[in-house]
Amino acid sequence: MCGIAGIFHLTTPKPVDPARVERMCDAMVHRGPDGHGVWTAPGVGLGHRRLSIIDVAGSPQPMASADGRVILTFNGEIYNFRELRAELQAAGFSFRTEGDSEVIIAAWQRWGVDCLTRLHGMFAFAIYDLDQRSLFLARDRLGVKPLYLAPLSDGSVIFGSELKALTAHPLLRREADPLAVEDYLTWGYVPDARSILKGVSKLPAGHYLLLRTEAPLPAPVRWWDVSFTERRRGSVADLEAELLHLLRQAVTSRMVSDVPLGAFLSGGVDSSSVVALMAEASGDPVKTCSIGFDVAALDESDYARQVAQRFATDHRTRVVSPDDFDAVDTLAGMFDEPFADASALPTWRVCQLARETVTVALSGDGADEALAGYRRHVFQHGEDRLRGLVPSAIRRPLFGALGAIYPKADWAPRPLRAKTTFLSLAGSSEAGYARALAVTPPELRDRLYSPDFARLRGDYRAEEALERLMREAPARSGLDRAQYADLKFWLPGDILTKVDRTSMAVSLEAREPLLDHRLIEFAASLPEAMRIRKGQGKWLMKRTMRRYLPDDILYRPKQGFVTPIAQWFRGPLAGSARSIGESAALARTGWFDGKRLNALAAAHISGVSDHSRLLWQLLMLDRSLSRLGI
Repeated sequence: MCGIAGIFHLTTPKPVDPARVERMCDAMVHRGPDGHGVWTAPGVGLGHRRLSIIDVAGSPQPMASADGRVILTFNGEIYNFRELRAELQAAGFSFRTEGDSEVIIAAWQRWGVDCLTRLHGMFAFAIYDLDQRSLFLARDRLGVKPLYLAPLSDGSVIFGSELKALTAHPLLRREADPLAVEDYLTWGYVPDARSILKGVSKLPAGHYLLLRTEAPLPAPVRWWDVSFTERRRGSVADLEAELLHLLRQAVTSRMVSDVPLGAFLSGGVDSSSVVALMAEASGDPVKTCSIGFDVAALDESDYARQVAQRFATDHRTRVVSPDDFDAVDTLAGMFDEPFADASALPTWRVCQLARETVTVALSGDGADEALAGYRRHVFQHGEDRLRGLVPSAIRRPLFGALGAIYPKADWAPRPLRAKTTFLSLAGSSEAGYARALAVTPPELRDRLYSPDFARLRGDYRAEEALERLMREAPARSGLDRAQYADLKFWLPGDILTKVDRTSMAVSLEAREPLLDHRLIEFAASLPEAMRIRKGQGKWLMKRTMRRYLPDDILYRPKQGFVTPIAQWFRGPLAGSARSIGESAALARTGWFDGKRLNALAAAHISGVSDHSRLLWQLLMLDRSLSRLGI
């Protein structure tokens, strides 16, 4: 796991200052404390920060091919590199190192762009080919590893693993993109289509860019997609056996490491499944770690301990006080862009704990998206059935009216919080799912924006991109489309961003076996009844894992990594909440109606409403803008 950065001149091959590339890399020293390197030639410069995982003593980067005609800088891991290496050796290639980096170079020389389909793993890399005078940038299928891009005024394109690498370049403009602000207020993160800075974007997951000297900047090309259009046939027993084979294959392939390896263990279905299969494949006790909270309602450490005892892991737990609000500025620095998933805080803490004993940790991320494990999937599945029964001419006015008059009952038991459901049923399947996924609904955003910002935003609405993605998805049902949107939009923007930044902040490599693309493709082909049955998500996975895990692990209510931000904003962060309307960075922008922000904060502090997620969004936006100098 590493950090990469570089500069490529599209117009004329101007000299690239190695010190400039080095400064871009040094901004990400946490991603690679074990080594660094810079390579330049007319019109191009590549840089690298290394965290040594495979071939620890060898494989320095940027790495050149044996003939010096191809140069690589690479972040990630290729899990099938040994098989590819053998195939390439049979084709006449020879290797000087024992790692996966040199295999990527040979694969490029052998297959060109088509090398991507042969790589199994997580990666973002840049290859400069001297013969073609081209720069090839690629990102893995699901977007586990990030890659930021920006064209500059001098005719160059810069790239890096994190936004802070790009902001280290003096020509990058630091002007906020108002459309990204609308995106962020909606989702709690800025999706891949853009970034908080105007002119900066991310290479989308499963895409590549092939840049050539004296050619215009092309659009990214999609090289991988997942399809929900087919339905796999077979008995439950056959599908169980196939799923178990894919799970084992995914886990064992990610246990290859030349440094200490372990796993995160929350006690939930996904991380417990990963640990069970690691224990099955390992001759030594698996190193596991979890964190607990000193508030019983938030603490899952007993479940993690139960799984650890079941598989005799070398388990470590640390109790963390939920009063960890003093880390807000640190979090803002990790993510560069505003990022409002409050579970980033406990994720960072468990990464810190893991890094004390291991350099690589396997996580359970990905199964909820692939196998319909979120509560919103169950709701979407049920709501689509109702949409099919009630004609839209009746459904839209009926449920629209109910949604308009029903109170927003944050305090009520979950079955009585029907406002969102009514509003969802009034609209299309796509609009309903966008509402379920959004952090801040459009009606509230419109009330918070100032007139000036409303003009800047124009007709743009953040939900449109998600709804379009769902409408155009290779899918057969509303559930298919929801899961497709999760895999293509939510997963890379939120979950994988969170895990990458918090793990890399402590120089820890996180691996996601449940995002193996073969497992994802299999899951997408399952009949809906194998995903959701009797209101239970991840049905086939839970059934498959009953041979390893007890029912109280598999079937207990999903909790997730919780941070008590509602309590914070009524306690130690109440002062920050009260002043949110006048916060320095937010006030300078003029984007929001300060009086309405203060009224919203007062309603939360008094306990009348729960606006904690929105207050957290605004706080993180304020801190991020301050750090970016906007």
